[in-house]
Amino acid sequence: MLEGIEFLNKEFFWLLLLLPVAIAWYVYKRNQQTAELKMSSLKGFKATRSWLPMLKHLLFALRLGALALLITALARPRTVDVSTKTKTTKGIDIVMAIDVSASMLAKDLRPNRLEALKDVAAEFIKGRPNDRIGLVEYAGESYTKTPITSDKAIVLRSLEDIKYNNIIEGGTAIGMGLATAVNRLKDSKAISKVIILLTDGVNNSGFIDPKIASELAVEYGIKTYTIGLGTNGMALSPVAILPNGNFQYGRVQVEIDEDLLKDIAQVTGGRYFRATNNQKLAEIYDEINKLEKTEIEEFKYYNYEEKFRPLVLLAGLMLLFEVLLRHTVFRSFI
Repeated sequence: MLEGIEFLNKEFFWLLLLLPVAIAWYVYKRNQQTAELKMSSLKGFKATRSWLPMLKHLLFALRLGALALLITALARPRTVDVSTKTKTTKGIDIVMAIDVSASMLAKDLRPNRLEALKDVAAEFIKGRPNDRIGLVEYAGESYTKTPITSDKAIVLRSLEDIKYNNIIEGGTAIGMGLATAVNRLKDSKAISKVIILLTDGVNNSGFIDPKIASELAVEYGIKTYTIGLGTNGMALSPVAILPNGNFQYGRVQVEIDEDLLKDIAQVTGGRYFRATNNQKLAEIYDEINKLEKTEIEEFKYYNYEEKFRPLVLLAGLMLLFEVLLRHTVFRSFI
């Protein structure tokens, strides 16, 4: 009944302590409210029962109830309807450049590097509801998987569809992947533009030098976070393709050009991270998520509806009813 109701002047509820005092005073004085006549004998009188003397306490109850209602009205009960409107004051456009070379099928992350990345990247995308996100794939060459868009469902479906295929030229063209991501962001009107570049190898393919691509990122004001993916030491990686089309796996030394990735991050104002297992990869994306915060302005509108008027009206009716009873039905008993 009182759900959603607040009281503006709660201090008036202290006046309710007067009610027990009034009841105690009424009980103390009730014997003096009725006239007494002492007689030596009642044999000459016929005994009759009337319910009116018993109901005369109703007058006091009405007055007490009216007082309680008035005190509650003084406490200013009201309901509050809060409506919220949010406005994004600083949007961020993000392109995730993902290495899809055969080495991304290495099993040093569970179940492999590519699937582990997709799981973590999906959670990252879900946590950026106010930003636009795009996807770039690269191996020996690169292409745009998804242009930057605010439709997260499309981005998530595209991310899920990413897999190794032999259509893209083999190798790792870090410069190509970075340049394609820059091309997607260079015309963006967003205040902040970010590339998350992930690779598990060294730049050994493509016709664009990674340093040239990083200089383009600087020119267009694009910050780049780089991630080197792979455990330290040896990893179970594809080494050949069997006649049935499946990969043959073998122990291969993990080789990541960390100096290049650090240089790209430093020049563009980003940071370099190394992910050696699933947990570390998740922590890296969580840290990037914290570093790149979208500023959101929230407006709250309060609509107050006063509820004291019905209480005052009901208290007035109770007092009026008490006065009417006092001067009509109970007139001869008061």
